[in-house]
Amino acid sequence: EGFNYELFLDENGEKISKSKGNGLTIEEWLTYAPQESLSLYMFQAPRKAKRLYFDVIPKAVDEYITFVDKFAAMETAQQLTNPAFHIHNGHVPDSASPVSFALLLNLVSASNAENKQVLWGFIDTYAPGTTAETHPFLDRLTDYALAYYRDFVAPNKTYRAASAEEKTALDDLLARLQALPETADGETIQTEVYATGMAHFEENLRGWFQALYEVLLGQSQGPRFGSFAALYGLEKTCALIEAGRDGKLLSD
Repeated sequence: EGFNYELFLDENGEKISKSKGNGLTIEEWLTYAPQESLSLYMFQAPRKAKRLYFDVIPKAVDEYITFVDKFAAMETAQQLTNPAFHIHNGHVPDSASPVSFALLLNLVSASNAENKQVLWGFIDTYAPGTTAETHPFLDRLTDYALAYYRDFVAPNKTYRAASAEEKTALDDLLARLQALPETADGETIQTEVYATGMAHFEENLRGWFQALYEVLLGQSQGPRFGSFAALYGLEKTCALIEAGRDGKLLSD
């Protein structure tokens, strides 16, 4: 049987056309993400028409990281079904990155970082012992995160003011986080974020998490807030919450 494949589609589900300029080239992808992520995107579901536009890049990067991180614990037969096995011709690295691409993008947004050294300062605190030498893939990701944020996230950031009910919830979250040790991990922080949501928005938890990103980061969605707070640091996260609550981010 011959190899069948489908054409790529743009974000609206229309066929990509050079004349329309509605596509994403290989060169453009590799400007904002590593080759491994593109290999994964091409590897998955070759017979299915796939949407190829800039918003799919972060997801592809993080899916690649997940496949690599799961590989070592899998049975041999299962490893053969893991895309990372084929991407690396059987020589899968022990670990890709302790920090997801989505988290890096949020870190760039919150810290206003303009170079990778700033990002590595946060990473070093979050994952002691992690360096550019021990995790070269993560080091590459910091460059890609800065570029992707600059060209696609920053131009579309839109902060909004917190509602009265959201301000009350943010005050509650602030008190909960200030009671935690600075070394609290992402799961511990996420527990408090969830508890705050249950206390104030039990009927609309999704809206609570969305509000956190819209008010504090100018985006409508993101990774688990607890993981972001652990990476950014509790003290800085609390300062960010205060700024968002008080409307000080609206001019950014």
